[in-house]
Amino acid sequence: MNDHFKDFSWVGSQENFVDKVNIQHIDHIIVGRYGGNSNAGQYKNEDGCLVWFNEREDWEFVIVLDAHNTAESAERVVALFENEKSHIRHLLSMPTTQKTFRMLEEKVLCMFQSKEFLSTCRNVKGETACLIVVRKDKYIWWFSVGDCVLYLFHPELSALGQYQINQRQFYEWIGQVNTFEQEVPCYSVGIKELRQGENRLFLTTDGLIECPNEPYSNPTTIDNAFFHSKDEENIKSMLKNIQENNVRDSTTIISWKVNILKKATIPSNQQANKY
Repeated sequence: MNDHFKDFSWVGSQENFVDKVNIQHIDHIIVGRYGGNSNAGQYKNEDGCLVWFNEREDWEFVIVLDAHNTAESAERVVALFENEKSHIRHLLSMPTTQKTFRMLEEKVLCMFQSKEFLSTCRNVKGETACLIVVRKDKYIWWFSVGDCVLYLFHPELSALGQYQINQRQFYEWIGQVNTFEQEVPCYSVGIKELRQGENRLFLTTDGLIECPNEPYSNPTTIDNAFFHSKDEENIKSMLKNIQENNVRDSTTIISWKVNILKKATIPSNQQANKY
């Protein structure tokens, strides 16, 4: 293992952060966690997350998980990826091509559809939503089961009203109820080019979005907040805000900035102005 690779993982059954806001830095990546309010009835945290990155190879690989009933399904997904770490790292070290992302999708599908993992899932209590996001070079790739959200904040996209990258899908899970047990598994996958300049990636479980009084149901609120304070302070204030709004559901946030030097795609009628 080289010094350029760093990793972190957590599941709410390890530490629940009920009534407690927690901010953790994994180098340039911020992980924010809040377990929900005990006076709203919360007593456990079934979220989970995983963060890997390699600065030299220019990639990040992150997962957020939002389980229910118990955290067992989130624990099993984290363990599955930890077991396949070396193979996934090898794929991410390859050149940035369509083939690399296609191989990554095939690898994830093989993992989720393996007989061993399907058997494991039948023996857990509850199920989890799962959002996997990879940033490599000037592209992001995502694989989503369920209702966790990926936002991309960049002025050119904000000007056109685009913030949310994946669509929340309900009635999709991995675990006791498992989309990968079906004849046709249901999931979303996609690739998007990042824009030139500063891009902010922001993943969250639904506690942030579905908080009472909906302070963050509109992504423009999240986008605007980053103009007024430092990243860590901003994420901390978001979690404190949902705490003050008496949120019951737990929230896990993963966010980081990527500065892209390469030019991004622009329409042909704007290109003429460049020459």
